[in-house]
Amino acid sequence: MTEPVEPHAATSTLPPASVNGSAPPRRPAQAAPRRRRMSTRISGIRTALIVGILALIVVLIFIIQNAHAVSISFLGAHLQLSLAVALLLAAVAGALVMAAAGTARITELRQVVRRDRRRSNAR
Repeated sequence: MTEPVEPHAATSTLPPASVNGSAPPRRPAQAAPRRRRMSTRISGIRTALIVGILALIVVLIFIIQNAHAVSISFLGAHLQLSLAVALLLAAVAGALVMAAAGTARITELRQVVRRDRRRSNAR
């Protein structure tokens, strides 16, 4: 008795599936390649706005939960502020100091680049 002959399947360059499962998984022949999402400036702005809104919500919760007043003394000035406002003012002041230092460094680097360009053009 002869056994029925099965039709030939599509040939593949992949090795046959191994018994222990170490062979790579087979992809279906009809699988389309995945399309990459393009990133645009507007999508970046949208993401930044969403992150900014979430940060503002966190700050608002922080202010609401830390509303009790504290006494602050600095260089002879005495103030009564909410704890959250005092901490936010300190954070803003720190950010401004860092921005000033960064601006000074960028300005210095631009002057060095200009000076080097003038020297190379003079030769």
